[in-house]
Amino acid sequence: MVHKGRVPSATEPQTDPTLRTTDVLLIGGGIMSATLASLISELEPTWKIRVLERLDRPALESSGPWNNAGTGHSALCELNYTPQTEDGTVDISKAVVVNEQFQVSRQLWSFLVESGRIPDPSAFIRSTPHMSFVWGAENVEYLRERHQRLSTHPLFAGMEFSDDPAQIAEWAPLLMDGRTGDEPVAATYAVQGSDVDFGALTEQLLRSVADQGAVIDYGADVSRIRRDADGLWEVRGKKGGERFEHHARFVFVGAGGQALTLLQKARIPEIKGFGGFPVSGEFLRTDKPEVVSRHHAKVYGKAAVGAPPMSVPHLDTRVVDGKASLMFGPYAGFSPRFLKAGSLLDLFKSIRWHNLIPMVRAGLANIPLTIYLVSQLIARPKTKFAELRDFFGDADPADWQKITAGQRVQVIRPDGVLQFGTEVITHSDGSIAGLLGASPGASTAAPIMLDVLERCFPEQWDGWQPRLHEMVPHQGDELADDAELSTAVQARTARILHLETPATAGRAEAPRPQVEAAQAD
Repeated sequence: MVHKGRVPSATEPQTDPTLRTTDVLLIGGGIMSATLASLISELEPTWKIRVLERLDRPALESSGPWNNAGTGHSALCELNYTPQTEDGTVDISKAVVVNEQFQVSRQLWSFLVESGRIPDPSAFIRSTPHMSFVWGAENVEYLRERHQRLSTHPLFAGMEFSDDPAQIAEWAPLLMDGRTGDEPVAATYAVQGSDVDFGALTEQLLRSVADQGAVIDYGADVSRIRRDADGLWEVRGKKGGERFEHHARFVFVGAGGQALTLLQKARIPEIKGFGGFPVSGEFLRTDKPEVVSRHHAKVYGKAAVGAPPMSVPHLDTRVVDGKASLMFGPYAGFSPRFLKAGSLLDLFKSIRWHNLIPMVRAGLANIPLTIYLVSQLIARPKTKFAELRDFFGDADPADWQKITAGQRVQVIRPDGVLQFGTEVITHSDGSIAGLLGASPGASTAAPIMLDVLERCFPEQWDGWQPRLHEMVPHQGDELADDAELSTAVQARTARILHLETPATAGRAEAPRPQVEAAQAD
């Protein structure tokens, strides 16, 4: 049997020496697998790594640039990370955790840029101010307190607040178009925000590990995961109509929505009781240069009552393949598919005797969510477009087109709680792990994958620390407790990744991306 955290030598006896055996097998070609492959290739360059991706290219599901909002989730603008408690105070604890996690990802990306693994950071990340925007007297007071709580924190230094329409129009002109001035408005502005193309980042990471010897198999659809007689994981499937079989000492299932069913097929006890609730989404997108050139920010508002966190409305600058666009959404919907390119039977195939009761309990406990999803499904296009006009009053329907976002499968825990976040599942011996859930997901890929390594390779973890310290110098440090360290870390990664900080940015006008606005389709 494979002992916890131990990768046996390739010379150890196996039942059939003709079978292809690898040290690390990663299922799914998205940002999670790419990040884990990058970490392992640096920590153990002699280990054999193989990635199996069912589609013909990497990052075509949730990691794709048009399947997510591309927000470097650092809680600068996302109001769902700073809920208002019953006594009216604003709780920033979740925001601090998310920001610290994103700083870990930025440190890893900076190391990969400095070491030449990522040749050009501007190919995947750009400075894009993050804003929160609200209207109505009660919401204005909420945002004011949120700013007071965050702006004194080391991780959020430099965040600005204004309830002056003229100042808000200077930050983001579209937000004030068409407003009469009768309703109070407010916004916060954080110049240190970013726009991230996780698809481009995934491609660069996988290209780098392939250059170091990893094998990337596209079109490889996994259908079976079982333990063999030698304690290795037997992974079977089809590629191009031909069957394949690999035996692996460690398996990571980073297959997005499909991770749940694949972990169920592995029959590990840790997956029992877990279920999934799929939520689909749509965005409105414009490439019209006259519109795109007047907005350079990611602007988040407040979610509707009953809406899941992934449905917080936002008007975003996106830069994909060097061209700028604007996206608004998401509009939530429902599909039983667990992947955008999945099957209508995915949800039903995931139901087991052990997760049926938790799924029913989650449904009964989330009736407002069900009502919200139904209202989104039956809403007319005119009604949906009115939500965009809450942000951009002069928006013209002729300038915008609908695009389908990536599929998200929210975690249903064994206790029946519907969890909006991510959940790492690891087998007791550390030989297989997988990731369930969604946002903030991609932005926190580095700390999540470091957690996987620590849990699955405890025997190697201490020995890896010197190299990890080179890759992520302040992994494990509490930046929230050290203002000087927090400032230094953010300044260093900003310099390497060519990003703005409050100290380097001009205040009169937000920096504009040096890209073209795409021509409308």
